[in-house]
Amino acid sequence: MSVKAKAIYTFQSENKEEISIQENEELVIFDKNSVDGWFQGENSRGEKGLFPASYVEIIRSRSNSNVTDCSISPAGSLGNDSSYFPSTPNASLHLQQSYYDDDDDDWDDWDDRSTVVDDADPSRSPGANGHAHQSPLSYNPNVHYRAKPHMERQDSISSSRKGSMVGRNLNRFSSFVRSGVEAFVLGDVPMMAKIAESYTIEMGAMGPLWKESPQPFSCSIEDPTKQTKFKGIKTYISYRVTPSHTGHPVYRRYKHFDWLYNRLLHKFTVISVPHLPEKQATGRFEEDFIEKRKRRLILWMNHMTSHPVLSQYEGFEHFLMCADDKQWKLGKRRAEKDEMVGAHFMLTLQIPNEHQDLQDVEERIDTFKAFAKKMDDSVMQLTHVASELVRKHLGGFRKEFQRLGNSFQSISQAFTLDPPHSSEALNKAISHTGRTYENIGEMFAEQPKYDLFLMLDKLSLYQGLLANFPDIIHLQKGAFAKVKESQRMSDEGKMDQDEADGIRKRCRTVGFALQAEMSHFHHQREVDFKDMMQAYLTEQIAFYQRVVQQLERTLRMYDCL
Repeated sequence: MSVKAKAIYTFQSENKEEISIQENEELVIFDKNSVDGWFQGENSRGEKGLFPASYVEIIRSRSNSNVTDCSISPAGSLGNDSSYFPSTPNASLHLQQSYYDDDDDDWDDWDDRSTVVDDADPSRSPGANGHAHQSPLSYNPNVHYRAKPHMERQDSISSSRKGSMVGRNLNRFSSFVRSGVEAFVLGDVPMMAKIAESYTIEMGAMGPLWKESPQPFSCSIEDPTKQTKFKGIKTYISYRVTPSHTGHPVYRRYKHFDWLYNRLLHKFTVISVPHLPEKQATGRFEEDFIEKRKRRLILWMNHMTSHPVLSQYEGFEHFLMCADDKQWKLGKRRAEKDEMVGAHFMLTLQIPNEHQDLQDVEERIDTFKAFAKKMDDSVMQLTHVASELVRKHLGGFRKEFQRLGNSFQSISQAFTLDPPHSSEALNKAISHTGRTYENIGEMFAEQPKYDLFLMLDKLSLYQGLLANFPDIIHLQKGAFAKVKESQRMSDEGKMDQDEADGIRKRCRTVGFALQAEMSHFHHQREVDFKDMMQAYLTEQIAFYQRVVQQLERTLRMYDCL
């Protein structure tokens, strides 16, 4: 039975079995039960095919729906337990990377069936980084869920002060609210008795910077290998992951990367976490797809290891170093019970003492917002042009050079039909010219794997990074609004000045974090785009030199006539 749905993200198809969908586009799903996290349906343009289930939201009528899509009520409660845990996969949380792994595998092979997820507090979900509401809960029949008792919160105390509370956002689904940053700015996040981790922000010549990691390292991803289990019923790809500071390899599947990615989203609300390579419903074990995923996982890993904060995350270290199954499960549970996530992550930040005028900070962030929007548009444009050029290399250019070569071959054959007036040397030279252009056509078809594919990989990484910033900037904008509102209430005598100063101080923390992330983005952008352009031009020069060599050898054949 078909159902109506709405796209909550844009998805670009990459093969003939998939279809592209646009954000807010109305869709028809032929079967509401997803297969491996994919729906089959039709878009508004009449195209039929597959698209990710996590990218769409089923439109349910109030009268006949017994299932409520996962969301937070305005009061922030989970509501009825039976409605919070959907009975069908498509009603689960809309994650950018769905937990329905493309390896078509359950989770019980790398964690106990009796796992208890102890993080059912929706107020700790991030929601920044350009994604829908994130939660550590994902429906699994093998996992038992229990709600975690709420900690004593300062807002229960503050609410007794009549007229002194800054108003909460009415939109409880905005990233400012869901990330917990609103609660942090308003002082509703209780200080922890002991904070084991700390991240330092320093003042540099151009503004705030994340303090560099004391032990920088890199990490290689190699040897994607097709493996099976359960006597061949389950098939997956395993990657050898080797961090430079240990030299000891561990073997990870895509779902392990996916788990790490979602832990990062849940914890680091003010950091742009790079997107993982997208899933694919069909052709997962084809050589081209495996190679493409490996290249993009390498770029993802390079960004992770180069980030001063992400590279120090305990869960990331566990991902890179743990080779023992039992220890993996213990570390996985420890990461999932991490309390310093979302709003509490802000408590781990150590900011400089230097004064920053909030208006200057706001202007700097507005400038970065305009820059990020322009860069995003430009990256999209270059992606489109490069993709079209790849299509021409693989199809149009090859065919045109083959047609030219065939035409030269035809001329050569025609010259042989009247032997008394036929020049064998000339005929051979013309025939060789035809073969040369056929070879050049094949060279054009092979060239994208050496330059354009690598460029598209890097552009894809930056599309994901740039897509995160609107939500992250929204966090700072929300904090600015609370500062202005608190100052107004203080001026009107409705709030103590100390309370308004506290809100301003916590807003400074958010501002320093965002500026540090902006600085890191700019630094890494310069490194990455310099490397990308140098690599592209180097390969282009080498390619055309090979073409010239082919033509020069052919030309010399005519010198002997």
